[in-house]
Amino acid sequence: MLESSLQFLRCVRCNSELELNAFKLGQEIEEGILECKKCNLEFPVIEKIPILWDDFSKYLSSHKILGGKLYQLVQTESLKKFLKFSLSKINQVSDDRTALEERWSLIYQNSKSSKFYSSIKNNLNFIKKSNLVLEYGCSIGTMTSFLAESHKMVFGVDRSFTALRYAKKLYKNNLDYVVADFLSPVFGNLQFDLILALNILELVEPADLLNHVSKQISTGYFIITDPFDFDRGVNSVKKPLDEITLRMNLKNLGFKIMSKTKIPSDISWNLKLNSRATLNYKVDFVIGKK
Repeated sequence: MLESSLQFLRCVRCNSELELNAFKLGQEIEEGILECKKCNLEFPVIEKIPILWDDFSKYLSSHKILGGKLYQLVQTESLKKFLKFSLSKINQVSDDRTALEERWSLIYQNSKSSKFYSSIKNNLNFIKKSNLVLEYGCSIGTMTSFLAESHKMVFGVDRSFTALRYAKKLYKNNLDYVVADFLSPVFGNLQFDLILALNILELVEPADLLNHVSKQISTGYFIITDPFDFDRGVNSVKKPLDEITLRMNLKNLGFKIMSKTKIPSDISWNLKLNSRATLNYKVDFVIGKK
């Protein structure tokens, strides 16, 4: 975690500023605790990644295997004590997401050369240098690292600690990542000039995400793409959006749809699952502007 990031982060429960207790310092804050003095919540910083989850033990409940790995990773006694206490309060759940998130992190690593990313990058060239940029669902940081080359400060938010460990292997002094829920107020009332949300509508209620993002942009751009693949069984979102409804919702929130993305598109997105299998999507691309 960059020390400069502290000025942007907020308590996800009460929106208060956070205080840092750093246990291990290097080029970045490698281990520590972010504390909210108002509601007494504590958020760990592990492997340079802050985990801003409203209930850290609840996060570990669905990542029990990861919790054990985190305990082995941390080097300071203070953080080991914090993790041990958090692990003692987890609930037993049958669905541990650790292996799934490790698998998809590897898939995204193997798919970085997909033409999908080249297409999105080309479509972002018209946007001038911005002060603050945010990507939801940044995963291993393919787009965030690209954006950091031409914008002042870039943040990536993802639910997967494993994916962000890949992302943090590349250091830039204007690029940082946070483990958090997409709808939590990680940045309080901060306004962004550019927000990306690439292919994540099956992971979060689409209308809720659009409303959340709209509050974070007063003047700027919202880039969203998705294959509209909502079939996730019991994990499917309750109210999926199609290409037309997505654009209508954005307009109702005050976004103007840029002319080249008014008509639904089919950008290829190829994910290399393994040496024998590739998953091919046709992705819709929308640019909204306020």
